[in-house]
Amino acid sequence: MDVRQLRAIVAVVDHGGVTRAAEELHVAQPSLSQTIRSLERELGVDLFERIGRRVVLTAAGESLIGPARQVLRDMETVRTSVAHVEGLTAGHLDLVAEPTLASDPVAGLVGAFRVAHPGVTIRLAEPENAAELAARVADGRSEVGVAELPLAAGGPTDGLTSEVLLVQDVLVVRPPGTLTSGSRRSLPVAELAGAPLITTPIGTSSRALVERALAAASVTPVVAVETEQREALLPLVLAGAGSALLPRPLAEQARQRGAVVLELVPPLCRTVGLVHRAGTLSPAARAFVDLARAAHIPDDQAAARL
Repeated sequence: MDVRQLRAIVAVVDHGGVTRAAEELHVAQPSLSQTIRSLERELGVDLFERIGRRVVLTAAGESLIGPARQVLRDMETVRTSVAHVEGLTAGHLDLVAEPTLASDPVAGLVGAFRVAHPGVTIRLAEPENAAELAARVADGRSEVGVAELPLAAGGPTDGLTSEVLLVQDVLVVRPPGTLTSGSRRSLPVAELAGAPLITTPIGTSSRALVERALAAASVTPVVAVETEQREALLPLVLAGAGSALLPRPLAEQARQRGAVVLELVPPLCRTVGLVHRAGTLSPAARAFVDLARAAHIPDDQAAARL
């Protein structure tokens, strides 16, 4: 088994077929197919099977793909070690982040990293949910994840390590013109009873946060709009579709655009952190983790709330 063979099977999985994998690797399709067949003969098992027009992994292929990704990642680490010494002048970094964290803190961290290491390309993936984020980091498709902690149940956690970056307050954001008493700046969670809410689907970290907060106040959520499009949450509130519980950075944007923003009582917050595999990171991933740590050191108040 050699690196060329491992790269071939990973490419077929990542690009959905032999033809696109061959194009990505800049090799002829028959040559790539022969490389895969030679590995299958060496191992004595089929790694792929054809279902209709799709090529999918067999059980043996599923067991090989994770270790194959890690071997390729380790080889990348070896190749970029010299670049690390010289200041990370080349290479790439695969990140994955929950959509509600893309604006803050991910955009700032990626921007700061690119300023420091302009030769490194960032590939930022968006998972459907926290379980997929954990799976991407666990199987090596992404090297570092930015997620709400602790990781939600349902995804792999063995072999993963996480660390807190910051604690974000979550505020209630109501449509412009919503009547409030006087100069009121806060709202008891219990008063959200019956309020139409805009939220993400069940299974997302944002929805779980909303449900935990309301359950603690014995409130059953009234979901007026459920959307997978996180970027639509704020526009929906501004359009009058309902209220939403949003992290402070997004809530402050809403306030500037006329929304009514109130602190929740008791306070609601979410913990944001990094997730990566235990063990050696690539130079680019190590530099990103170090930069994130330096940019977001939880203060005493934040630590006390964990």
